[in-house]
Amino acid sequence: MARRDARRETGGDGERGDADLRLPGLARASRGAARRRAPDRYGYQAQRSYSIAAAPEDDRLELTVERIGDGEVSPYLVEDMLPGDALELRGPIGLWFTWDAAADGGPLLLLAGGSGVVPLRAMLRHRAAADPRVSARLLLSARSADDVIYAGELDSADGFERFTTYTRTTPPGWTGYSRRVDRAMLADVAFAPDEQPRIFVCGPTGFVETASTALVDLGHPSTRVKTERFGPTG
Repeated sequence: MARRDARRETGGDGERGDADLRLPGLARASRGAARRRAPDRYGYQAQRSYSIAAAPEDDRLELTVERIGDGEVSPYLVEDMLPGDALELRGPIGLWFTWDAAADGGPLLLLAGGSGVVPLRAMLRHRAAADPRVSARLLLSARSADDVIYAGELDSADGFERFTTYTRTTPPGWTGYSRRVDRAMLADVAFAPDEQPRIFVCGPTGFVETASTALVDLGHPSTRVKTERFGPTG
């Protein structure tokens, strides 16, 4: 069981909430499941998987939950759950990935589609704490500026290169990318294959398939391209 402290931010189609769960030692896993148990005589429960947003050096586990408008669990976690409420957690589950600064090194190439930035943010935090000398680049794809999770943290962070592409609407005066991630964009942004970057791709299935296929076409070995994909489950 874990007890939750709440932080919320508004953006995009709704609110997002960081669920700060006081469970030291689990942050090296990239994905776990949170279970809501309803207090009724039928013993109803609903379970969803979320990526872990905290780095191993953080003193508590963080799950970032994006609210799905017609979802069952995410609106409850973002809008209704209060500090002190309890969740059941388990994990890691599924096909998850991790990166260790000391053991794996770099350079580090991170590709995020929407809320796929969550585990990649954990890696960037780990890099900053463990070895900020590791070269790192983040390519983030979002529908609009309002849909960028951790916008404030990413804007203020230094020590790594950040590229953003907006797929629906762009901010006034925007001169950067304004399309879906494609082979040409990755040729511009990615480290050269002979630099042997560690590559992590996380996001919706279509984003992950397109990005990982393009990276292999550009000469990156498939064994160095780690992926995690998801769909909206609410």
